[in-house]
Amino acid sequence: MSAYKSDFLNILAQRGFIHQVSEPDALDAKLMAGPVTAYIGFDCTAASLHIGSLLPIMMMYWLQQTGHRPIALMGGGTTRVGDPSGKDESRRILTDEVIAQNLTGIRAIFSKFLKFENAGGNAIMANNADWLNTLNYIDFLRDVGKHFSVNRMLSMDSVKMRIDRQQELSFLEFNYMVLQAYDFVELHKRHDCALQMGGSDQWGNIINGIDLGRRMANAHLFALTAPLITTSSGAKMGKTAAGAVWLDATMVSPYDYWQFWRNTEDGDVARFLKLFTILPLDEIVRLSALQGAEINDAKKVLATEATALVHGRDAATQAEETSRKAFDEGSFAGGLPTVEIARADLDKGLGVLTAFAEKTGLVSSNGDARRQVKAGGLKVNDATVSDDKMTLTSKDLTADGVIKLSLGKKKHVLLKPV
Repeated sequence: MSAYKSDFLNILAQRGFIHQVSEPDALDAKLMAGPVTAYIGFDCTAASLHIGSLLPIMMMYWLQQTGHRPIALMGGGTTRVGDPSGKDESRRILTDEVIAQNLTGIRAIFSKFLKFENAGGNAIMANNADWLNTLNYIDFLRDVGKHFSVNRMLSMDSVKMRIDRQQELSFLEFNYMVLQAYDFVELHKRHDCALQMGGSDQWGNIINGIDLGRRMANAHLFALTAPLITTSSGAKMGKTAAGAVWLDATMVSPYDYWQFWRNTEDGDVARFLKLFTILPLDEIVRLSALQGAEINDAKKVLATEATALVHGRDAATQAEETSRKAFDEGSFAGGLPTVEIARADLDKGLGVLTAFAEKTGLVSSNGDARRQVKAGGLKVNDATVSDDKMTLTSKDLTADGVIKLSLGKKKHVLLKPV
C-alpha cells in the first residue's frame, strides 16, 4: 500500500509509475498544499510519438486529473542538438522545417490525453525553442555554464556509457544536459514549474536542473522518474518486427494498435492495465486474477481500453469487432489491414510465397513461407495452404473483391487488386 498522502503520488505508486523521487516527503506535502506545475520534455525527432512515450503521457494525464498543471515541453530547440541518453551514436540533425512539421503531429496526440488552456483546461504546451534559439552564447556561458562541473558531467551515465565504449560524443551533444537543466529553470521562471518527470534514464539530467535552479534562482525543485518498461521476456516495450508502434493512426492503424495490445505477454497484462488504461484498480485486480484461456479476455479489455485512449472509443470498438469477426467467425472483416496489388499480378498468377513474403510481409522471406506451409501455418481465405507452389488468381477473389491471407490465428491481411 502506498505511503503517500497526495492523490497524485498515491495513484502513481499504486499503478507502478514510480522509480525514483527526490525528497518524496517534501514533494508529497507540496502536492497536498495546492496545485503543482510539472513538466516532461519530448523531442520532435519524428512525425509522431510512439508507444514508448505513452508512460510519460499517462503520468501527465494523472497529474491533471488530480488537480495539478502539466506542461508538455516540446524540444523544438534541443531537437536541433540531440539527447545522448541511451544512444550509441549521434542523432541525425533535423532541419527547422522538419522539426516544425513533427511538432504539429505530436501536438495532436497530446490533446487526446490533456485539456489545454485553449480548450478549457490548464495544461500548457511549451516549446524550448522560444528561449534556446535566441540565447547569446557568451552570456549563456557566463550565467549558466559557470554552474556546471565538467568532472561531474563526465560521470553521468549518458556520457560515461559512450566514452567507456570509445564511441564519439560530440561537443554538441555534451551540451544537451546543460540545455535541459536550463529548460527547468526557464519553466520555473515562466510558469512556477516545480517538478520535472521522465524515464529513469533522465534522472541525472533532472538532478542537474534541480541544482541549477537552486544556484540561479534559489528555487526548490523536484524530480520524479518512472521505470523503463520492458516486457516479461526482456524485450524493449513498443518494438515489433514491423518497427515502432506509433500513436498516429496514419502510421499505425487503430486495428494494428489494438492487435499490439491484444498480443501482450501473459505476465505483463496486470502491469500494463495499471499503466496504460484508466480502469479502476479493483477492476484491474479482477481481470488480473483470470487464469488459463480466460486471460485472453483480460488482454482484449487491455487492447480496447488502451486503443480508446489514443484513437477514441469508436475506433477501439470497431477494432475489437473486426478482430472478433476475423478470429472467432473466420469471416472477411473489412477493417483488416489491406495491401493493394496490381490486377495484372493476379491475371498472370501470383505465387503464394511471394504473396506472403514480398507483397504483405506476413513472413520474412520465401524460405520462411515454405516452412510455414509445411507446418500448416498459412491460410488463403481461411483454407490451409498445403502446396508452396500454389498461385493466386482472380478466381480466389471473394465476393468482397479481396483475398484474405492469414499467418496463424492472429495475423491477417487482405490483398486487393487495383
